Amino acid sequence: MTSYPSTRPAFLALTCVGFIATAPAHAADAAEAETIVVTANATSRVELDSAKAVAKLIDTPRSIVVVDKEVIKQTGAATLVEALRTVPGITFGAAEGGNPIGDRPFIRGFDSQGSTYLDGVRDLGAQSREIFAVEQIQVVRGSDSTLGGRGSAGGTINIVSKLPRAKTFAEATISYGTDDYKRVTADLNYKLSDTVAVRLAGAWHDQDVAGRDALYQKRWGIAPSVTIGIGTPTRLTVSWYHLKTDELPDSGIPYLYTVANAPLGYSLSEPAVGTVTTIGGVTGKVDRSSFYGLKDRDFRDTKVDQGTVRVEHDFGSLTLRNTSRYSRTAQAYIYTQPDDSQGNVFGSNPANPATAGGLVWRRANTRYGYTESLVNQTDLFGKVATGSIEHSIAAGVELSVEKARRGTFVTRRLLIPTGNSAGFETLSTGSTLTPRCTAAAQSRYYCTSLFAPNPNDPWVNYASDTSTTPSPIVRSLPVEETQNDADTQAVYAFDSITLTDRLILNLGVRYDRFASKIRPGQPVAATTGFALRRTDRLFNYQVGGVFKPTANTSVYASYATSATPPNSLLGEGLEGNALGTANNPAIPASLKVEKTKSKEVGGKADVFGERLSLTAALFDTRTVNARVLSDANTATFVGKRRIRGVELGFNGQLAKGWTVFGGYTYLDARITDGGFTALAVAANGGRPATTVQVVSVNTGKRFPQTAKHSFTAWSNVDVTPRLSIGGGAFYASRVFGGYADNRSASQNAAGVITVVPATRVIARSVPGYWRFDARVGYRVSDHIDLSVNVQNLTDKTYFSQANASHYATIAAGRSAFATLGLRY
Repeated sequence: MTSYPSTRPAFLALTCVGFIATAPAHAADAAEAETIVVTANATSRVELDSAKAVAKLIDTPRSIVVVDKEVIKQTGAATLVEALRTVPGITFGAAEGGNPIGDRPFIRGFDSQGSTYLDGVRDLGAQSREIFAVEQIQVVRGSDSTLGGRGSAGGTINIVSKLPRAKTFAEATISYGTDDYKRVTADLNYKLSDTVAVRLAGAWHDQDVAGRDALYQKRWGIAPSVTIGIGTPTRLTVSWYHLKTDELPDSGIPYLYTVANAPLGYSLSEPAVGTVTTIGGVTGKVDRSSFYGLKDRDFRDTKVDQGTVRVEHDFGSLTLRNTSRYSRTAQAYIYTQPDDSQGNVFGSNPANPATAGGLVWRRANTRYGYTESLVNQTDLFGKVATGSIEHSIAAGVELSVEKARRGTFVTRRLLIPTGNSAGFETLSTGSTLTPRCTAAAQSRYYCTSLFAPNPNDPWVNYASDTSTTPSPIVRSLPVEETQNDADTQAVYAFDSITLTDRLILNLGVRYDRFASKIRPGQPVAATTGFALRRTDRLFNYQVGGVFKPTANTSVYASYATSATPPNSLLGEGLEGNALGTANNPAIPASLKVEKTKSKEVGGKADVFGERLSLTAALFDTRTVNARVLSDANTATFVGKRRIRGVELGFNGQLAKGWTVFGGYTYLDARITDGGFTALAVAANGGRPATTVQVVSVNTGKRFPQTAKHSFTAWSNVDVTPRLSIGGGAFYASRVFGGYADNRSASQNAAGVITVVPATRVIARSVPGYWRFDARVGYRVSDHIDLSVNVQNLTDKTYFSQANASHYATIAAGRSAFATLGLRY
């Protein structure tokens, strides 16, 4: 393969119907096992060869962003989240509502946690992904079910692995920086013969977190692979990926207000950072470093193992490929949510020290579990002609089996009502105490000071909130664990039809049979369990047309669909349409598939001699069948969401030695129908207590986890042949986490119900921010280079995630690290 420097842009070759699977190249340079083919022209434009890639990027009627290895290297990214911060329009959600800790990207306002792929194969399990074995990251935006099956409406993320190449090389980096930052990576590729090569990537990482107290992150990983048959019609690639992590998870900063203690009218409830005055009149400062977790209790351990076997054979202009992967992800954690649910932070009653504010409840969220999947994909792709019309085709079959099982950490205790049988309850954290932060709760460190929390507090777990008997923390019994299973059978076909030199038609269809079941956890005393099942048959399609005024410009229009069936995440994400936990088969049978339709128009141009790629897109996405409550207080499927937006992008060279990457996104995202909310109505006279339904506070509001405006720009300039400087600017406007109001209802003796309008409405949110990064690099020789990265240059205090309630995740402060790079 021809190597290319950081000054050369990377362009993704895909169609609107072309998914982003990855594998050994089938072209003349088949020696490249999966990845990049550099054309021999003065501009060295890069195109990705992929099973479902049936057109060049400029001929693809879809908005696509590629974060290549040079951008990853220059920005100092070590995780998927850090790499994706360079892409405008992507925000990240927190662990909440049963959603486990892990990467949770939102694309175009939609949760895409379940639409993450590794080399074109779905990567379901919740995890925090590393970057050491990553060649590039591809973001395909818009309704994605034709591309990969069940998925979100926002788009797809595909991670391209480092796999063997047809040459020998070795690269290594050693980094050290502030906050005890230490990182070592290695990437070794050896050509054993003209037809066989092996590659080994690895990393070891250990750091504290800048601007945050007590936190640490440790991990190591290794990714060996071998390709046999390089340069021949038949090729075999076998690879393995292993990652193990150990960290103290961050709980962020609590919100200041609840709907009960917020000021009258509409209020933004933001994280309580900086100068805060409680309802009791106490003023103090909440430092950005404030950590409300407990070192004696909190932890997070994860492990990922993935093995892949890929075989392919060329039949002239067509290639047949089969990919099989086994994947297992496991994680266990206890982490603190700094809970504000009872008004502990601002306070509710200044007359009582327990409710006068300035306190934070250390709510413990716990989980352990694993996911396993076995996926087999068979693809046939290449070019054929029918008369004067050229077709670039791809067709395939996907078969998969997936399983996810989870439980919680609990306290062992004796179940008195049932005799001497062993049983379990949640950790002793004060959850049964009212008010939450009594003096006793504080003495046991269930609650801590808002202004001066101590993560070294000697917390002890007791048999209950009032017991004085210490109790071990154990895993729940197998009968209490929840298991989800799923089977998928799918067929798909894509065609990029070159009608004339100026007109291209892109078509794609996919059919999925998705069958899933859930076995909910049962009480300890239960002797039998049950399973809920559902099968969905999904048909999705997309169509696009491309008009090319010149060879290097195009305008396009496309239409695509997406389908999210019930239980699509198998409990590994925030499930909007779960099968349920009650033994009632009628519940899963009554559910509906959430459906989305996306319209998009745009234009692309490769300018400056094809050195710089410019893109623009306008889109409209609408979702129906979202699960909400009806006016009868039952689940119904009338929820609707609508998002319109503009996306602009740039990638390549402005001049020789001057590269740029980034873009701007505007998202107008609204919940057009959020259903209803039930208000409790107290009994009056002979009239019993009841409920009344009111329109949800969410209706008409902006999407959570979605920035209306976002901008990113990264640039690198070669000042001299050896010296380079780079920098980045990243902006995101306000992001909302959730909404609440204090509407109430009452009835008179005649049963006439009156709804009292809200006097308080709160929007939990985090403010917008600008962040700046910088880099200086120096090439000592052809084999040695040095660089220094400074992240969050101005030490900006900002928040990277907004929870629906309780807390927001605060970003790291200013940090710097130096890297020594070695290559052979």
